[in-house]
Amino acid sequence: MKKIAVLTSGGDSPGMNAAVRAVVRSAIYHGCKVYGVNRGYKGLIDGDLFEMDLSSVGDIIHRGGTILRSARCEEFRTEEGRKKAHNVLNVFGIDGLVVIGGDGSFQGAQKLSEMGFPAIGVPGTIDNDLAYTDYTIGFDTALNTVLDAISKIRDTSSSHERISIIEVMGRHCGDIALYAGVAGGAEIIIVPEEEYDIDEICKRLIQSNNRGKKHSIIMLAEGVGNANEIMEQIKEKTGLDSRATILGHIQRGGTPSAFDRILSSQMGAKAVELLLEGKASRVVGIKNNEIIDMDIHEALSMERKFNSNLYKLASILAK
Repeated sequence: MKKIAVLTSGGDSPGMNAAVRAVVRSAIYHGCKVYGVNRGYKGLIDGDLFEMDLSSVGDIIHRGGTILRSARCEEFRTEEGRKKAHNVLNVFGIDGLVVIGGDGSFQGAQKLSEMGFPAIGVPGTIDNDLAYTDYTIGFDTALNTVLDAISKIRDTSSSHERISIIEVMGRHCGDIALYAGVAGGAEIIIVPEEEYDIDEICKRLIQSNNRGKKHSIIMLAEGVGNANEIMEQIKEKTGLDSRATILGHIQRGGTPSAFDRILSSQMGAKAVELLLEGKASRVVGIKNNEIIDMDIHEALSMERKFNSNLYKLASILAK
């Protein structure tokens, strides 16, 4: 293993830069050359690679986003597109690839591995929706971004005695809504993993209002529905003043937390270690506070388990 390439793909997440930094510096420490790939799999197909050195990743551990940038690439989903990418890797003399991204990015790494090219996946997504790992890079930072927003929204919600519905990201995973809701003291949490009854929610809001609680926070995961639609339903059924806030891409930006910086550094270094050991088609994760690796096919086929105990606790504490 003399040359290693690294790319970031899919939605960006805070900590990706820290992971890139760890890959570059770990590889150089072990005597390897490192190439950065701009714009994910698109850059791989286009041959947009450049050699990186120690200074290439200086002063980036604290920066959100990704210096390698990211882009969607439909062409890579085709067999022809993957052959182009494979040829580019061979032309540049690359021996192994580190892919930092979510499940879609991992599927791309898996395809390359099936073509005989060593690829290692590092989980970079705020959604925390990969079943094999306890946490993904960026989740903790996004969680704290949402928590800060909850605090600010609660101030104005309290002042105006209104209900605030806060819609957060996560696709079909409710972890951001759940963890932020518990930490932020939300009265109601709506996630894709648990059924909800709008009439029951309205009943709880009316009861709270009648006993003197004039403001409430409702956390809504985007995979369930639209905040504005739920707001209108609540207004119609309760007559209570309500407002919707969709946090959107603010959750993807910002300085990564200490947890995400450390996690990214460990995972990036582990990916290089696996390539140097001659391992391919693996993904890096964290389980019970230990950095682990697993077969990529096995990891992607695992069923994600929702933290139902924490969800039940949230309901108890919100009463």
